[in-house]
Amino acid sequence: MNTLILGNRPAAQRRADIVRAWKTGKPEDAARLDFESLEGAWQLLSTKRWAILRTMAGQGPLAIREIARRVGRDVRAVHSDVRALHLSGVIDKTPEGQMILPYDTIRLDFEFETQKAA
Repeated sequence: MNTLILGNRPAAQRRADIVRAWKTGKPEDAARLDFESLEGAWQLLSTKRWAILRTMAGQGPLAIREIARRVGRDVRAVHSDVRALHLSGVIDKTPEGQMILPYDTIRLDFEFETQKAA
């Protein structure tokens, strides 16, 4: 299964995982995108961007105009959201310029420590 995990693991843990994968030669089971803060995650993963991801799921390559049509939004606004998702690595661009969600599963893995938040 081709999985993307979105989370907020600390930088030290991310570095340790990279070192472990490098030393063992065994790649991670899933791609990961970790955010420094929950606020940063919510900035990228807005409600409108989640709608784009849900629309693209399992659809293969789609033109930005088609994505905009399917989500019922302006092409310029969708282009901006798609660009942010592409630059972050959540979606890919085909050689023909269409956008594709390359993952079968997107899993959220966020931790919120209540004692540190106070």
